Amino acid sequence: MRAIDMHVHPPRRSELPESAIEESLRRYFKVPEPLEDVAAMAARYEALDTIGVLLTVDSETTTGDKPDGNDYTSGIVAAHPGRFVGLASVDPHKGDAAVTELERALGELKLSGLKLHPVQQNFFPNERRFFPLYETCVAHGVPVIFHSGFAASGAGMPGGAGLTLEQACPIPWADEVAANFPGLTIVLAHPSWPWVEHQIAVALHKPNVYLDLSGWLPRYIPEALMREVNTRLREKAMFGSDYPYITPERWLADFDSIPMRPEVLPLLFKENAMRVMGLTAEGGIGSGVGN
Repeated sequence: MRAIDMHVHPPRRSELPESAIEESLRRYFKVPEPLEDVAAMAARYEALDTIGVLLTVDSETTTGDKPDGNDYTSGIVAAHPGRFVGLASVDPHKGDAAVTELERALGELKLSGLKLHPVQQNFFPNERRFFPLYETCVAHGVPVIFHSGFAASGAGMPGGAGLTLEQACPIPWADEVAANFPGLTIVLAHPSWPWVEHQIAVALHKPNVYLDLSGWLPRYIPEALMREVNTRLREKAMFGSDYPYITPERWLADFDSIPMRPEVLPLLFKENAMRVMGLTAEGGIGSGVGN
């Protein structure tokens, strides 16, 4: 296994209607058409000898889009053993139904964590009504990956599709969730621009907070964050591409120009993610840092 890509979006389920939010993402990142199907995605990660962490976003309450569903993600993982790890997605506004679905996804479907998108799902994660979701993840010993920083979702649409960016600032919500749930492993996805200093502060202060570097080509990641990744956050940062918006090949090629300490590279590309996701050396699921 060469690496673990912590941020991979599978193709939308083919029988579902097109999503306006997905279209805005593809426009923002200038993703060429046609999009790859699941088989092509799997072949790409097979050729790279890389495990992909699959994630989707259930934002039905906010956007009206029908979600791909956790059975879809689980099916991809089962069809390509050893190549992908799947995260659950639930709509946090659905209350008890969201908790029940998360229990099913982590138990019956054997998914390996939870992905939440505070901007696209339009919620502040530190509100107590969402705490049962985190309690469920702690009980199962799995991480929660939160979108943080600027969101391309809705970018360029009138009013940004009604989405607002304030939910993406890690302080106070990520700091408060980490403080209230010290046994919960939290990953702040993407450089949290324009609040990168907040992201750095929370990750340095809270042992259970990590970050991935997806969604930005490495040359554009703020220097302050890369400096910390190379030093004090070397055991907290993880490689992520944001496929298909940024392909892993493109991210890795761009990273070649970034000066990094040699001892940081195995941590960034594999070892930190193995601990966070509970992966064994053979690529199987083991006991994560949340257990």
